[in-house]
Amino acid sequence: MTVKTLKKSVIAVAIVAALTGAYSINSGHALWPPQAAAQQSQAVSSGPAASTTGTAAPVSYLPDMSAIVARNGAAVVNISVTGTAKNSAASLGFPELDPSDPFYEFFRHFRGPRSRGDVPTRGQGSGFILRENGIVLTNAHVVDGADEVVVKLIDKREFKAKVLGVDKASDVAVLKIDAKNLPTLKIGSAANTRVGEWVLAIGSPFGFENSATAGIVSAKSRSLPDENYVPFIQTDVAVNPGNSGGPLFNMAGEVIGINSQIYSRTGGYQGLSFAIPIDVVMKVEEQIVQYGKVQRGRLGISIQELSQSLAESFGIKKAGGALISSVENGSPAAKAGLEPGDVILAINGKEISSSSELPPLVADIRPGEPAKLQVWRKGSSRDIEVKVGAQKDSSVASADDKAAGQGRLGLALRQLTPEERQQIGGGNGLLVMNAAGAAARAGIRPGDVVLSVNGEPVSSVEQLRKLIAKSGKRVALLIQRDEAKLFVPVDLG
Repeated sequence: MTVKTLKKSVIAVAIVAALTGAYSINSGHALWPPQAAAQQSQAVSSGPAASTTGTAAPVSYLPDMSAIVARNGAAVVNISVTGTAKNSAASLGFPELDPSDPFYEFFRHFRGPRSRGDVPTRGQGSGFILRENGIVLTNAHVVDGADEVVVKLIDKREFKAKVLGVDKASDVAVLKIDAKNLPTLKIGSAANTRVGEWVLAIGSPFGFENSATAGIVSAKSRSLPDENYVPFIQTDVAVNPGNSGGPLFNMAGEVIGINSQIYSRTGGYQGLSFAIPIDVVMKVEEQIVQYGKVQRGRLGISIQELSQSLAESFGIKKAGGALISSVENGSPAAKAGLEPGDVILAINGKEISSSSELPPLVADIRPGEPAKLQVWRKGSSRDIEVKVGAQKDSSVASADDKAAGQGRLGLALRQLTPEERQQIGGGNGLLVMNAAGAAARAGIRPGDVVLSVNGEPVSSVEQLRKLIAKSGKRVALLIQRDEAKLFVPVDLG
């Protein structure tokens, strides 16, 4: 079976070392005139035309996007990053093994001596100027781990940028450059975007600055692995390494998204591109500028999709909503009386058609505020009010936070109850509530208990986050599944 991989459109770290040579890889205010908008927003029009048979034939016209590029290109920037990365055996083409591994000495003997310490890295991406005082938006993964960020304008001016903050959960970063009276873009709304509309991307694919590509919106509200808070816009716009962080325009010349990811077997464009809706981006930017971090609401539940068969078993006519599979002890959901098996049909009057719609809606609620849930329980609907809590991992928005933590693993975890500890022999561990991303690909699944990371026993989520943050590209987890214990190697990428 062919396995497809979801890759960031920019990998903002390319190792530069003496053994490999220097290289870099990477995802490697003017409005459009109403006359032009009216004329060019017509994707397809038809009218009579002469033909050899004497009958009228329809004539189709494609949109002319030159006005959008001409008026907005100056506010699209190229972003170059430099930093350092830990040298490792994996970077030299050898697997990273624990010293206790029986093959450790074998590989150490044949690879010979190798340099240790940090090696320089480089990367490139795209971005755009949001405010004329120097606020620039890009992707979080473009500047992740960078020691220096340089913003280059189309007029060749270059500025060293300060990273005001990054939010890895939404993949948004806010930069500040020391400049005034800069060209800016008009911000639109992704809410009004329709599937089938023409859209345009401007960015720096493979370092080719201010390149324009076009396509249509293929779908909306796409949920991707490890991305719980972003209802992505899917397009067929040609987005390649280096486009990450660049704007996605509608035919009115308004920004409706930031290009973030591609779905690819090769790392290059294959017809599936994903953009972060600008509505999500602007909320993140506002919080980072005002508070220096992003605060998100949480309920403290694990949810899953309600299939048709599950809906029938719960007595629900239509498959929809978010099925609660577990409730965290002491969480806002537990205090409000939510139970496993409840189905959340709506929140604050907004219907939940798919389970993926719930997390971003909850995240948008400020911690401490109430939320009214419509819940299906045991054959009937009821209203339950819950006081929304704060995401424990809200510090991820800090510009100084280098820890990837649970995000790299893709695990939702909680501490064991006393009864659960007895079931595993009285030891400590973390119960897997949900598995996605790297952990899911390695075969870890809900119900497993994580006992140790690289041989070090874990007893708290924070401890695990710190261990993962200082790990290399691979990590070995000791898990307990039913009565068996086994080591699972996880490739963190």
